[in-house]
Amino acid sequence: MQIKRDYSQPFFSDRRRRHGIWRWLVLYVVIIIGFLFFVDNNFSALQLLALSAVGQAPPPTPFASDLANQGMQDYAAGDLQGAHDFLKRAVMQQPTNVDYLYNYGRTLIELGADDDTLYAEAVQIGEQAIEANPNDPRGYAIKAKAMDLNGDSANAVPVGQAGLQVDRNFAPLYSALSGAYRDINRYDVAIQSAEQAIKLDPSDPDAHRVYALALIWVGRNDEALDQLQQAVGLAPNLAPPYFELASMYRTMAVQDPNGGTNDYELAVATYEKILAMQPQNSKAFQRLCSTYIEIGDFQRGQGYCEDSLAIDPNFPDALRDLGHAEYSQRNYEGAIEEFTKCAQVESTRAEADQDIECFYLRGLSYYYLGDCQQAWDTLTDSVNRVRLTSSDPNNPVLQNTVHGLQLVTQNCSGFGGRALPTPIPPTAIPPTPIGG
Repeated sequence: MQIKRDYSQPFFSDRRRRHGIWRWLVLYVVIIIGFLFFVDNNFSALQLLALSAVGQAPPPTPFASDLANQGMQDYAAGDLQGAHDFLKRAVMQQPTNVDYLYNYGRTLIELGADDDTLYAEAVQIGEQAIEANPNDPRGYAIKAKAMDLNGDSANAVPVGQAGLQVDRNFAPLYSALSGAYRDINRYDVAIQSAEQAIKLDPSDPDAHRVYALALIWVGRNDEALDQLQQAVGLAPNLAPPYFELASMYRTMAVQDPNGGTNDYELAVATYEKILAMQPQNSKAFQRLCSTYIEIGDFQRGQGYCEDSLAIDPNFPDALRDLGHAEYSQRNYEGAIEEFTKCAQVESTRAEADQDIECFYLRGLSYYYLGDCQQAWDTLTDSVNRVRLTSSDPNNPVLQNTVHGLQLVTQNCSGFGGRALPTPIPPTAIPPTPIGG
């Protein structure tokens, strides 16, 4: 029998094949969507993996403990700014860790010697540590010391006393209290507190530093010098104790009736020691400049001030001292230029906190150049600035400024009849009330 076939139709049916293609298309779309969803949810990790494959991946975020350890290594090495940066990052990661808060607060306090705005931040760090653990004395120590240095000494005392209620054997509390007591003129208690701090922890350089400051205020300079020398020995890489030691040498040199040559040499050697550790320390150069101005070597002092300003062009102390050095060498034009820069930088501070030397010596410079109107205006402004902070008629800056005004009235045409500033009369004592 012959089978008839329709050769216009395909020999094999394509129904099954069409169903299979659709299934593969759906599966393919599902896979693509799943892949895109995976990439979207893991983009950061995949990006990091891709960058790592070509050697361009950023370093991983370090743990807070690693940051804190590096910060303390920098602190011990004398790199306070490096310590600040690492410890700040550690605190940001773990804001309730009292270990990190305490060491960050210590660093802020040391850096505050050059930037007093950091004391307020240190107060906040102390509060943060107390809130994190009220039974840990370290937060109280940081807060009390920072409050004292920030000008709130009277209120720092109860904070330190509250810390002693937590732990009476924590030496930094006594150091903080010593500074606060000294600043409210309770020198006997300040000395006792510092002695207790040293008794509890003889290896704490801060205890010796605060004891030295208390001794200075009662005139026991030789003992203070010994304490500062011990502090330097205990923290040989930390610059602030060296600055305090050099300042002590300069104080003793000024008080030496024989001229203090040896003490000045020791001060210079101490500043040079700082520069050996930190060659870019602008403050050390400025202090050398100031020391040589005290000695009377204005030319050498000028060189050190210029070195300081090459590092920090807006350092007001260096601008002031450079102006002073040029003024003393009768370069009045140069002195005016530096004093003007100093005044511009100081204008960012409260008027009572501005360095008066940048104003009154500029006025005297104008006088010696024959610019009488500028001299009169600048010296009059200087008198007003002095009186913001002192009512003492024997204030040497006030006397020098008034003397400059006298020179203007005596030697400048048209100024002979001008009235000079008169002393501020003493405040009258109020009458005793009836029955008082």
